[in-house]
Amino acid sequence: MTTIARQMVEERVRRMLVHEFVRNEVDRAGFGGLTIQRTPLGTHVRILAERPGIVIGRKGVDINRLTEELERTFGYENLQVEASDVENWALNPDVMASKVANALERGWNYRRAGNSMLQRIMGAGARGCQITIAGKLTGLRHRTEKFIEGHIKHCGEPALQLMQLGYSQAKLKPGTIGVKVAIMPPNAKLPDEIEVAPAVVEQPPATEEGEAAAKGEEAAEAAPTDDEQADVAEAAPEEGAQSEADAGKEAAKAPAGDEKANAAEAPKEGAQPEADAEDSG
Repeated sequence: MTTIARQMVEERVRRMLVHEFVRNEVDRAGFGGLTIQRTPLGTHVRILAERPGIVIGRKGVDINRLTEELERTFGYENLQVEASDVENWALNPDVMASKVANALERGWNYRRAGNSMLQRIMGAGARGCQITIAGKLTGLRHRTEKFIEGHIKHCGEPALQLMQLGYSQAKLKPGTIGVKVAIMPPNAKLPDEIEVAPAVVEQPPATEEGEAAAKGEEAAEAAPTDDEQADVAEAAPEEGAQSEADAGKEAAKAPAGDEKANAAEAPKEGAQPEADAEDSG
């Protein structure tokens, strides 16, 4: 084995040991994960906890003690330890595994503990969850119980990329009970979920010849076609004939009205001589 590969393996083993050490030290605060980053100034360790105040302690006494122990035990130099709060503890597998283990240690039945935590995780918006409890649950023989709901991936790249795992242990009189929690977060995107983007048509760059051709097409569209001109030409004589017919009807009505008026005036003229003859008699 080459020197570089050996160093990589040793660094990986040391990080796993640091993870287990910190988990045991801050288990009472609700351990939610650990990240280790190497910087030019040293090593930065960030601890996620449900109650970070317990990790820090009064006036930072506990976190300073933890920093000194990590430097002395694992050989870190210029180590910086930071404690922060978990954003959504119901979707953190480490926190939920610790809660299941604590419930078993307090005397809860394994079915009650598994179902209650499962409903709490799914109620927080998880796409899927699986809680595995293994050990001497009800008798002297080892048993494994699983509580599953939603989407769960067991193998392949989706299981490695989408599933988040957390482990914990409950120490009871019959023996140790292991708890494993696997959660698929709400933002997980499965491989079969495909979104088809709308087609985008790129317009060609505008040129002088293109603008002139576009203006010519617009002018051609605005000008009337041959069929439209023929329709207009046919409609014009029809409108003229219609107007002449209307004028003839009006002219025919006018003499009839004059004859009626003359007929009404004729009796009046005949009655006037009769009246003059009576006066003279």
